[in-house]
Amino acid sequence: MATVNPSQEELRKVLQETPKDQPVVMLNLLRFRDQAAYKDDTENCSGRDAYKRYMDEAAECVRSVGAEVIWSGRSVGSLIAPPDESWDQVLLVRYPSINAFLAMIESPEYKGVVKHRTAALEDSRLVANVEGAP
Repeated sequence: MATVNPSQEELRKVLQETPKDQPVVMLNLLRFRDQAAYKDDTENCSGRDAYKRYMDEAAECVRSVGAEVIWSGRSVGSLIAPPDESWDQVLLVRYPSINAFLAMIESPEYKGVVKHRTAALEDSRLVANVEGAP
């Protein structure tokens, strides 16, 4: 099932279950649309170009909560995955805490740029991770 934005239920669950006192690394798996799907009069472009707009405009939002992109790269294939699952790009973003992530996504500045992410993506995964043993 294609998903682009988190549901409020999943967001609440992750916020409750994630330790508040340690860094969180968000794993982003991204599949771009061929053509971005904006709901307003934003200039037409590819999904990849719309995601670049998102990254450029969201960079200050990320920095403002003390977060940083720690790795970004092109996906070349999955060794263990359903046969129809493929990704174009992978990002790892480190936040000082889950509360920092929440503060970012709830900020008016971020809400103003997330439209580029939504328009860009055909499908995605966003997985919260903390260090430590299982």
